[in-house]
Amino acid sequence: MQLDLICRDLGVIDYADTWERMKEFTQTRSKDDADEIWLLEHPPLFTQGQAGKEEHLLAPGNIPVIQVDRGGQVTYHGPGQLVAYVMVDLKRLGIGVRDLVSVLENSVVGVLAMNSIDAYPKPDAPGVYVTEQKIASLGLRVRRGCSFHGLALNVDMDLTPFNRINPCGYQGLQMVDMKRLNQNANLSNVKVQLANQLAEHLGYSNPTIQQGWS
Repeated sequence: MQLDLICRDLGVIDYADTWERMKEFTQTRSKDDADEIWLLEHPPLFTQGQAGKEEHLLAPGNIPVIQVDRGGQVTYHGPGQLVAYVMVDLKRLGIGVRDLVSVLENSVVGVLAMNSIDAYPKPDAPGVYVTEQKIASLGLRVRRGCSFHGLALNVDMDLTPFNRINPCGYQGLQMVDMKRLNQNANLSNVKVQLANQLAEHLGYSNPTIQQGWS
């Protein structure tokens, strides 16, 4: 019998603490523990993936840079960007990493469609795009057959810090957020929509949404 999916609504939360909690959860979870998705925002920072190249950090200035253990290059996190950390047991779900990438991308495309935004993934550049502008970034790590890290969806945020980097390692890549494409986009609504889309694409009928860590 498949366990429930727990979605935690964590608000605005420190990156380093969240990262440590992700690693601990993944390292200590058992085959009987429910999969979890953490929905949150971070204070401003750049994160540089395992293969990240220094040359893609153009002018970080006063925004902190953290080297992390996910895949991918450099990206920016800040208020108004909805982050979903996806901690699922891939073996139990019967899927691989490429399948999970598709789940994340298709879930974002579904949320954007609900908000009258036509978006698509690219086979050669993970993430979700609208008219060649990137609206969501992906970065994953798998340990003990379980995933952590996840996706970042630009909802209603200050995009100017992306000018200080080559986003995801692509020079000149333009970023966009939902608010610029649909004035009615609302982060609280998008959070619920994304939780439901992720649950559906992972094969869960209904996620349990909890506030905080309890």
